[in-house]
Amino acid sequence: MLYSLLKIPAAIGLWMYCRQLRVNNKATLNLSGPLLIACNHPNSFLDAIILSSVFKKPIYSLARGDVFKHSLAARLLRSLKMFPVFRNSEGAENMGHNYSTFDACKEIFKKNGIVLIFSEGRCINEWHLRPLMKGTARLALSSWEVGIPLTVLPTGINYQSFTRFGKNIQLNFGNMIHKEYIDTSNGFGKSILEFNQLLTQELKPLVYEIEKSNQKKVEEMGVVIPAFIKLLLLIPAIAGWLLHLPLWLPIKFIAKKYCAHNDHYDSVVVGLLFVLYPVFIIVLLLLTVFLCSWWLAFALVGCLPLLAWCYMYIKPQF
Repeated sequence: MLYSLLKIPAAIGLWMYCRQLRVNNKATLNLSGPLLIACNHPNSFLDAIILSSVFKKPIYSLARGDVFKHSLAARLLRSLKMFPVFRNSEGAENMGHNYSTFDACKEIFKKNGIVLIFSEGRCINEWHLRPLMKGTARLALSSWEVGIPLTVLPTGINYQSFTRFGKNIQLNFGNMIHKEYIDTSNGFGKSILEFNQLLTQELKPLVYEIEKSNQKKVEEMGVVIPAFIKLLLLIPAIAGWLLHLPLWLPIKFIAKKYCAHNDHYDSVVVGLLFVLYPVFIIVLLLLTVFLCSWWLAFALVGCLPLLAWCYMYIKPQF
């Protein structure tokens, strides 16, 4: 229920936060299950938000297990269709919980559902495909073992920036992987190795490979904004920037203070905007009503998202 309620505002939030989202094969967004989306992981939980927002069907996501430690957080995350998956670094004693998560995923597959897994395991802000963990292979192979006609969808998500709002995103889908593509007669261990080799081969063309020092290559991901569009949007963009400064400055301060040295800056900014923007609108509405009039208050609040979009669209991209 909570997932369905938040999907629409999440999509609106992405419209305000992302300048452009390009998809190489939009027909993929209409797929149903049983489907396992095997994706790279460059930008924390923003990766899952984007994929959950653009797919027509609900998506269940696998997230790092340590964020499920507190019972309240666990209940909230599960209501958002998220399940915990543990790595050795989070304690070998927790690895057994992955069997329960994989069993839950198989039940979703049996109902023609979709599950998202980040095949690299860790999130790192970089334009690079890292070595794959074994989780994707284990889930796919164990699903095929019990007769689930699962399809694996290699997916690459690429960002023009990991720290600036108004980003350009390229979402690439590759060739489907089916059970018949893997020789399972040589044992489970070799099947995992073969699966990861095939998945890596499919993911490589989908994930950008750019050195952080190669600014010229990074800038090729930018969008050319015609001069007349910039001129047309200039005044509303300035208004949007000024009106949103009281909200943006504290969010930026908090994100930099706690996430300046990790790979969660972008996701924390998006999360704070998602929570605080409705509060900001309500406060601004009440202030305008108190100081001016109802009609001006509703006109201003109605224009706020559009003014924010104007600034986001023409602001510097790098």
